Amino acid sequence: MILQGNDRTCAICVMTEDATGVVIGTDGQCNCCKDAFARLPSEWWPNAEGERKMTALVAQLREEGKGKPYDALVGLSGGVDSAYLAHVMAARHDLRLLAVHVDAGWNSEPAVHNIEKLVRGLDLDLITRVVEWDEVRDVQQAFLRASVLNQDFPQDHAFFATLLRIAREHDVKSFLSGVNFSSENLQIPHDGPSSTDGKHVRAVHAALGKRPLRSYPVMTMTEYLWTTRVRGLPKRHRPLDFMNYDKEVARRELQEHYGWRDYGPKHSESRFTKFYQEVYLPRKLRFDKRRMFLSSLIVAGQMTRDAALAELAAPVTTPMQAERDTRFVAKKLGMSENELRTLIDAPIVSHDVYGSDKRLTDQVLNIRSALRRVLR
Repeated sequence: MILQGNDRTCAICVMTEDATGVVIGTDGQCNCCKDAFARLPSEWWPNAEGERKMTALVAQLREEGKGKPYDALVGLSGGVDSAYLAHVMAARHDLRLLAVHVDAGWNSEPAVHNIEKLVRGLDLDLITRVVEWDEVRDVQQAFLRASVLNQDFPQDHAFFATLLRIAREHDVKSFLSGVNFSSENLQIPHDGPSSTDGKHVRAVHAALGKRPLRSYPVMTMTEYLWTTRVRGLPKRHRPLDFMNYDKEVARRELQEHYGWRDYGPKHSESRFTKFYQEVYLPRKLRFDKRRMFLSSLIVAGQMTRDAALAELAAPVTTPMQAERDTRFVAKKLGMSENELRTLIDAPIVSHDVYGSDKRLTDQVLNIRSALRRVLR
C-alpha cells in the first residue's frame, strides 16, 4: 500500500488508486472488487446451498467430537464476527465449542465485557492465554522501527501460534473462523509474508528488538506445516459464509441476547488496531482502510456506493481522538509521543527487507494448487 499520488476512484466500489496493487481499468472498475465479484459464487452461499453446507459441516464436527469434550475451537476477540459465529454454532446448532482468547495487552474494555457476557450466556469453556507484555511490547517496537506496512503482524502471529498449540493440546480437529466474505471480501494484491510466518517475526525482532523472546509464541514454518498439513490440526472452516451474514443484523442480535457493547469501527476491539487503522495508515500512507470494509459491503449488496461515499466524507477520526490514541499507544509502548510520530512519518519499508519463509510458503501453495487441478 505505497502511496502513488493517484486518487482515481473505482466506479463500482470506493477503492482508489492511491495504494500499490489497486488498478482501475478502462471500464472504471478496480481489480479488487472485480476479483471479489468473481469469487463471490464460490465463496459465499446465502441461500439453500449454504444451508446444506452448514448442515453437512455441523454433522462433520459432531462426528469429529465423538468421545471428546469439544467439537471445535472458536477464537474470541470481543468483535462481532467471532461472537456471532459462536452464538450461531453453539445456540442454534448445539455444538460444544472451546473458546480461545489471546490477550496481547490491547483489549478494549467493551471487548472484555463482550467476551465475558458471551461465554457466560453460552456456557462455553474459555482458554485465555496472556502473552507476556514486555515481550509483546518489544516485538511491536521492533516492527514500528522497521517501518513495515503490517503493524498488526505481532498480534496476529501470537494468535495463530497460540491457536495451533491449543488445537494440538486438546486434539480438536476443526477451528471455526469468523472471517467471512460478506464483510471482508476485498483484497489488495500484495507480496508480504503471511502472519503465520515466525521467521519474519524473528528477523524483524533480531534486527531491531532489544530483549530476548522467551515466552512470546513464535511459530516456525516447520511447526506450522507439521501441525496443519501432516497432523491436519485444525482444519479451518468459515461458517458465516454459509448464511446471509449481515454484520449490523448480527450486532443487534448480540445486543439483544448478551447485552453486547459497541467498540467502534471494525477491528477496534483492539486498542492498537484502532490506532493502526485510524492514525497510522492515514498518516503514513494517506490510506483509509474504511474503503476496503465499505467496498466489501458494496460487493455483498449490503451497502450502496453513494452511502459508502457519504460515510467516507466524514473523517476517519477527529484530531483530538487521534491525539488521545497516539498518546495512549506511545505511553503503553514506553515511547515518547515524538518518537512514535517520527516512526509513523518515516518512509515505508518493504517486508522483503527482512527474512521470511515466504518463498517456502509460496512453493507449498503452488504445489497444493497443482494437486487440486490434477485431482479434479
